Amino acid sequence: MSLDTAIFAGGCFWCMVQPFDTYPGIKKVVSGYTGGHVANPTYEQVCSGTTGHTEAVKITFDPDIISYDQLVTIYWHQTDPTDAMGQFQDRGDNYRPVIFVNSPEQRRIAKKSKRALQESGEFGDAKIVTQIEDAQPFYPAEDYHQHFYQKNPQRYALEEAGGRAQFKQEHWKD
Repeated sequence: MSLDTAIFAGGCFWCMVQPFDTYPGIKKVVSGYTGGHVANPTYEQVCSGTTGHTEAVKITFDPDIISYDQLVTIYWHQTDPTDAMGQFQDRGDNYRPVIFVNSPEQRRIAKKSKRALQESGEFGDAKIVTQIEDAQPFYPAEDYHQHFYQKNPQRYALEEAGGRAQFKQEHWKD
């Protein structure tokens, strides 16, 4: 079995784990930080906005069971791809939407998917602004952030109620 990884940023990483965690072929989903200039940053450092990091999830998956293309589709259905400066109640550069690619094939798939989403008209004339960038070192977040939705279901529900759940219902009914 040959595993691959995918890294997606779409606002608070607390809200990005559960959607991926439920699919066959996904072996692990880790919350963490990527894209910055400080090695092994802490949550407090990332929240300060001074490290350049984005909160993200790193997904280890079996491409024989679930494709990268399918993962990108799942990703779109968790985010507002028209909002470059955060996601829902999470504002700032450390919450920006990014698909971090680790190969030319992932870049090709992500670009094709982004283009198809733009052409679909789902968001009218709004531009799809989610960035596609090369993967950078990924630093796992502190243990208390891992699988937050399972450890803190009430707080997770509050985070989802900050606009993400309604947006998903409106735009991604399926």
